[in-house]
Formats: sequence, C-alpha cells, structure tokens
Amino acid sequence: MSEDNRVNSNDVWIVGVGLTPVGEHWEKSLREIALEAIAAALAEAPGLSPQALYVANTLAPALSGQSQLGSLLADFAGLRGVEAMTIEAAGASGGAALRQAYLALKAGAFDVALVVGLEKVTDQAGPALQAALATATDADYEAVQGITPTAQAALIMRRYLHESGAPADALAGFSLVAHANAVGNPYAMFRRAIKPEDYSRAGMVSEPVNMYDAAPVADGAAALILARSSALPPAGPLPAVRVAGSSLAIAAVALHDRRDPLVLEAANHSANQAYRQAGVTADDIDVFELHDPFSIYAALSLEAAGFASRGQGWRLAQDGEITRQGRIPVTTLGGSKARGDTGGATGVYQVAEVTLQLQGRAGPSQVEGARIGMAQCLGGSGGTAATHILVRVDPA
Repeated sequence: MSEDNRVNSNDVWIVGVGLTPVGEHWEKSLREIALEAIAAALAEAPGLSPQALYVANTLAPALSGQSQLGSLLADFAGLRGVEAMTIEAAGASGGAALRQAYLALKAGAFDVALVVGLEKVTDQAGPALQAALATATDADYEAVQGITPTAQAALIMRRYLHESGAPADALAGFSLVAHANAVGNPYAMFRRAIKPEDYSRAGMVSEPVNMYDAAPVADGAAALILARSSALPPAGPLPAVRVAGSSLAIAAVALHDRRDPLVLEAANHSANQAYRQAGVTADDIDVFELHDPFSIYAALSLEAAGFASRGQGWRLAQDGEITRQGRIPVTTLGGSKARGDTGGATGVYQVAEVTLQLQGRAGPSQVEGARIGMAQCLGGSGGTAATHILVRVDPA
C-alpha cells in the first residue's frame, strides 16, 4: 500500500479516546462509568462539541433495568439537545455504534460525534446473568434448550480440534499472549502473565473450554470522539488517525443454520469489505485487535480475516506469530481475555486500543512501527461482525 497523506473533506478521524479500568465496579452506576470515559475522551479533543451520541450496550435492559441509554447519558454528560441513540448487536455493539457514527459523519449529517460503549454486569449474578448472556444466541432454537455462550464455544472448539487435528493445548498461545500483553495496560482487569503450566492445570468450564480459554465478563466503558476533516482541531503533537475502512456484516445466529460452523462468514465478509475500502490487504495490517471472549474465536477470526487458512489459525499462536514482535500482533493490550469482556463496549475498547498503538501511546504494550491497525468485534458466536481499519497519518 502506498501511503496517502492527502485529506479529503469527508474523511473521518478519531480525535479523542477515553477509557475506564475494566473490573467489578459495584459502587458505580452505568451512567457514572460512562461519564468517566466520556470526560476523558472530551479532554483529548478540547473545543469540539459532539452533535450526536451513539451508545453501544447489550445488557442494560436485562441486568440494570435501564433502556434509553442515549438520552440518559446525553443528559448526564451535559449534552442535552444532541441526537442520541443506543445500538445493540450483542458483542458487536461497539463496532456497530462506531459504524453508525462513521456513516453519519461521512454523509455530512454531523461534523463531530461521540461513541460510548459501556456494560455493567455486576448489577446481577448467577442465573440472571447467564440468562442475559444467552440472549446473544438464537432464543427459539438455542437458548430455549439451555445453551449458553460458553457451551456454544465448547461445541465449536471441540469440532475445531477434531477437524484440524490440533493438539488439546493448541489454543493455549492465545491466552498466554493476551495475559502477557495486559501486564502494561492500566485499564486491564488481569495484569499478570501466565505460564504454559497454568493453562494446562486450569479447570474446565465447559469441556474442552478451560478457565483460560474463557474471558471474564466485567464492567467498563470506553469512548471515542470522531470528527470530519472540516472540524479537525489544529495539528497537535500526536499523529492523526483516520478511519480508512468500516464494515458490518451478518450471518446466521444459530450454529445449525450455518453452512460451516467453523467458518465465521460475517467476519470474513466484513474484513474483506473493510480491506477494499481502505485499499489494503491482510499483509498490510500491523496490529489486529480481534475478539476473543473464547480462545476458539481468536483462531477462527485469524482465519476469517485472511491471516491463516481454514483450520490453521491455531498455528499462529503456537509459532509465536501473534506476539507484539510477530507477523500479526493481536490482543496487544490484553484483549477480552485479560482486559476483561465488556460485552457491548468491546468494539469501542478495541478501536481505542488500536488508536493508542498507532499514536505510540500503548506504553509497555507498544507494537513498534505500527501504522495500520484493524479491530473486529463479533456478536455472539459470529452472527454479526464489525470491522474497522485505522491508518496513522503523519503531518505532510
């Protein structure tokens, strides 16, 4: 790819990032967690006033008894009068909300938009939480039979190991890399590296998914300020980050309705559309924030996005190619596995983390020389996929 520093009037840029630590925030409400992220993002874009607010969330109606998050958060953040709405697409909600903001800015409807992803799972526990999480499956044919996202991932992982002939610990590398990368991330829930023997001794959650194959669900909020070229503030000390590709695609929600349960069709279509928009290929991507609520989805995402052939994604973890020094660094600040799985907020965290990488602000987790990054989040087991490609643009 030949880099192009020319600025078009309808280009969309990320000009502010705000993150909250992921964890169990029993003492904070939904709106309070969101406001922390919003305030941090706005502080990075002084003088810009959002004209629209897009909120990504999945579980608030079920767990917190709260809908209308768009209006609620706009009011609480002092943004009365802006256009505001909530976007829901299970774990792809964050990417879907960002896409709606991108499309609105690209069309010229607004000059500045705010995207907030938030989730609070600690308002409920036990069966209520599991029932809420199961709403990402097909309610009529899967959830009604008692299947959970964990059981769904276990079915896929068992089939994957069988068909690929991979060893039982084939996916261990994804957990090892995620935890190692989270050590330097102040927003991550688990900031401790693990060893191969930790993985091998881990208890089973739903065989063959063990404790280190499953990400912990947690509370958190992330925010982004997006602006059209016409609203960009004067150039500052940080490199500019342009949204070069944005795509959302869908596939069947229920596993039994898919042609091949080991192929993430939506992720494949979404990635290819984003590549075409950005004028890049998989070989050009310097950092890939994939969605890893379960380690099997990390392997399948690498295959769907063109980094490995079918049934071979696990080898990238075994061979060290997904480390920060490898061919395609993934989960560079811990991913869902070590950062924590924030449900509908995941896609916003991912894009914020790619932005930090491209601007050289990822601290000990920095990928050297990163100029093009991609973030992809999945709804459920892949029924929805949203992909965004970001490009670092240095001053001409």
